[in-house]
Amino acid sequence: MAKNIAGLQEVFSTFLAAMETGREPRSLYAPADYIMTLGGKRLRPLLTLMGCELFGRPAEDALPAAMAVEIFHNFSLVHDDIMDQAPLRRGMPTVHEKYGLNAGILSGDVMLIDAYRSLCRCPADASLARLMERFNRMAAEVCEGQALDMEFERRNDVTLPEYLRMIEQKTAALIGAGLALGAVIAGASPEEEYHIDAFGRHIGIAFQIQDDLLDTFGDPDKFGKKTGGDIVQNKKTFLLLKALEVADEKSRAALLSWYEKAEGDESEKIEEVKSIFQTLRIPEQTEAAKASFQRTAFEHLRAINTPDDRKAPIIEFSDWLFQRDV
Repeated sequence: MAKNIAGLQEVFSTFLAAMETGREPRSLYAPADYIMTLGGKRLRPLLTLMGCELFGRPAEDALPAAMAVEIFHNFSLVHDDIMDQAPLRRGMPTVHEKYGLNAGILSGDVMLIDAYRSLCRCPADASLARLMERFNRMAAEVCEGQALDMEFERRNDVTLPEYLRMIEQKTAALIGAGLALGAVIAGASPEEEYHIDAFGRHIGIAFQIQDDLLDTFGDPDKFGKKTGGDIVQNKKTFLLLKALEVADEKSRAALLSWYEKAEGDESEKIEEVKSIFQTLRIPEQTEAAKASFQRTAFEHLRAINTPDDRKAPIIEFSDWLFQRDV
């Protein structure tokens, strides 16, 4: 019987607690220890455990790969925070704020090395070459997605297909790869690996589309933060790019005018942009796009011929992602 999310969290938390800390020199390893102990839901490594159990192998056998996923995710956060000049992460000072810029860069580098070290500790009967190839493909995609995200900040001609590709690489690729790594350890066929990876990717894209929608139209009490931040920051989101795609000339000009304003009343800007979105029926079209990606995800999950009880934790994970509503 496959473990539920709570059970998998307990398994991974125990493994994480035994992770080596206190290595020397502290100037290199203290920042890495710090980011790894800042908390978070640890959901990405759970995907690797789920992917392993889905194909009939105990989750414990995938723990080194799950740790590699978690270390890689936190490594990417360290470097993302440097690029974004972010002062806080999970309510605490970011690594570069606490330890300095150079320490942030170097400790991030060694975390990437640690991720590969952990991957190499997978069971001897797992295909290390296949695991490495899958991990490397994911790592490159995450970097490519980040590069595109930064490029999009300077461009005014970003298209909706380009945006979808960016969020697939930056966000969804890690979800798909987390599941796929577990599948590889369990001995899944290349076709089965493809389907579980595709499930994760489509769920990841749907989640990001929902996140874009909630940032503008969500209930702040349920969403956990004040809405409208993407509008204030002139971020290119699914909502904006869809609006620019379907707008008539007048609506397009009004929308661009609000996004070009560097100063002014933030509340007024948010309300006016939201009004344009609603006139163009962008919330409904965004919901439809999210639902389409979800449907495709579950088509891939249904294509995997394993017992339903093994799929239950993956379905539980998907339900958790989308439990917030507008």
